[in-house]
Amino acid sequence: MVRIKMFDVAPYEIDAIKNWSAEHQVEVDYESNPLTMDNIEQVKGYDGLSLSHNGPFNPEIYSKLESYGIKQIAQRSAGFDMYDLEEAKAHNLIITTVPSYSPSSIAEYAVTGALYFVRQLPLIKQRMENHNFVWDAPLISRPVKDLTVAIIGVGRIGSISAQLFSNFGCKVVGYDIEDKPELENIVEFKDSLEEAIAQADIVSLHVPGNKETYHMFNQAAFNQLKDGVIFVNCARGMVVETQALLDALNSGKVAGAVIDTYENEAQYFRRDFSNKEVQDETLLELIERNDVLASPHIAFFTHEAVKNLAEGGLNSTMEVLETGDAQTRVN
Repeated sequence: MVRIKMFDVAPYEIDAIKNWSAEHQVEVDYESNPLTMDNIEQVKGYDGLSLSHNGPFNPEIYSKLESYGIKQIAQRSAGFDMYDLEEAKAHNLIITTVPSYSPSSIAEYAVTGALYFVRQLPLIKQRMENHNFVWDAPLISRPVKDLTVAIIGVGRIGSISAQLFSNFGCKVVGYDIEDKPELENIVEFKDSLEEAIAQADIVSLHVPGNKETYHMFNQAAFNQLKDGVIFVNCARGMVVETQALLDALNSGKVAGAVIDTYENEAQYFRRDFSNKEVQDETLLELIERNDVLASPHIAFFTHEAVKNLAEGGLNSTMEVLETGDAQTRVN
């Protein structure tokens, strides 16, 4: 019987894993801890490996896995910036991801976050808590249908976001490295990032995290925005230079920011710090600001996504074991 070892398994994944194991007659063992050099010997004797790794990945692990006869790492996420793809390939390891586990969930979150600021909900909540029930100019918002939305990265998630904003009556412009003629009826594509964001009221990011997109939104990019933009990042934390975002918030370039991913999130996100000290001052500022809606990389988090991620990692593992390759391979 084929044996698969899973790391980083959360309690909410276990039912999906057990159901998949029974259906496919494959032995699946799992644990909650991440794979490290301290516990890597647990992989011995297994045929396949599935992780949900978050943060830096020790490069010494690649050679160890190769020595154990492991041929792949099935990452249970769409992102794969934690891995050195060339180093993995040098050790005959195929890295796979789950590129489409619930794109609608992430798109819905992005739109919801944008509307949170469009309709002045932070100020309304603050006013209500202070028992200030006055109607006045700061509470007035623009109709969503009158806004221009820039979708940066019009792939699986970006295209659904574009459709949702279009359904509200927004003008939707987009920027992507690939042509998407099938979306031209709802998205007006621009030739550059600068052109796409120049007149946008909302900017929503849906690009992968890689060398090309690292700090795509830096000081220069934020300076291209008109004043008062609502900025949404449900993509990868590395895409945004956080200090540049804070400067844009302070200057008024950005009126509100939806930050579901953060470039230094690995130490904190998915962990409970209720009774611990958070030492990242930048993260604390993001959390405490009224003009930022911060969340712990949770835009995807629906029942559908949890099931698809667990099954997607296991399916990719089996595909590599049975064929020597996988459609979701990234290296």
